[in-house]
Amino acid sequence: MPFETFDRNQLHLRPLAERVHDIQRDVLISSEAAEHAAEGFEHPALPVLAERIVEARDRGASVIFFCGAHVLRQGNGPLLIDLMQRGLLTHLALNGAGAIHDFELAMIGQTCESVARYVSEGQFGLWHETGRINEAAPQAVRDQMGLGEAIGRMIEEERFPYRETSVLAAGYRLQVPVTVHVAIGQDIIHEHPNFDAAATGAASYTDFLIFTRSVSRLEGGAFLNIGTAVMGPEIYLKALAMARNVAHQRGESIRRFTTAVFDLVDLGEDTAHEAPKHDPRYYFRPFKTILVRTVADGGESYYVQGEHRMTVPALYRRTLAAAAQNGHNKKATQER
Repeated sequence: MPFETFDRNQLHLRPLAERVHDIQRDVLISSEAAEHAAEGFEHPALPVLAERIVEARDRGASVIFFCGAHVLRQGNGPLLIDLMQRGLLTHLALNGAGAIHDFELAMIGQTCESVARYVSEGQFGLWHETGRINEAAPQAVRDQMGLGEAIGRMIEEERFPYRETSVLAAGYRLQVPVTVHVAIGQDIIHEHPNFDAAATGAASYTDFLIFTRSVSRLEGGAFLNIGTAVMGPEIYLKALAMARNVAHQRGESIRRFTTAVFDLVDLGEDTAHEAPKHDPRYYFRPFKTILVRTVADGGESYYVQGEHRMTVPALYRRTLAAAAQNGHNKKATQER
């Protein structure tokens, strides 16, 4: 006898116009405002990471950012887009929440709701227009593309009013992979009657394979995990195992690359060695997975602690400066 399931058709969805939005478009950080947004934030790892990113770009290796939703909520989307346009970010990976915030900002210029307010009313996440994002998954399966590309295509081709600041639309325009990695039941759109779990799973798995292909080009490249404590490290770990498996069969290796974690947690002075199991830091996956284990045989890792609204603009500024200096040095060499 099968267990009973919840009937989603009973749900009442309300229009987004009735929702109180916590985030407006004025949160977005333009390239011109990046210096002010960083508020003087400095970290010794930033110039090193900037150099590694530029070097990776110049040698054709992957530069991958895996970002949690707060990275976009704190306004960094335009900076990520500019890095993509310059070839300094070759793959952007998001969780499902990041895609939803990007979608809503592109569609209405606002996003984010109070969980405390709307969960008590039984209304949290149940907004009609937001559910339109679910239409992308079946289209992705039909057209044999990843979920991120399908959502970006929808935003771009339907000419959402604020698509110029959408990282998903930019990925579609620029043909830079922006992948969306979904955990079923984790996102508000999974509440909606039009959510197709099978199509979403298939499309998100395609994105995982696209992500793994980018990881296979990580030798000499850079992987930055920014504000994702579980999904980013876990997906990166499996993708790297797959990529190394094939590389080993070919007599190749993927071990000399740079990783970084940007987060708020205080990891102490020593981030090059794994914390013992009795230490709570052991269970912070970015530490042991990204900073220690996957770079143990030839890579380098760095930890940058701080608010994403300061750390990402600071990295952006440093990277553009490194790219400009690299271009100047190349020109000088050619002239000699």
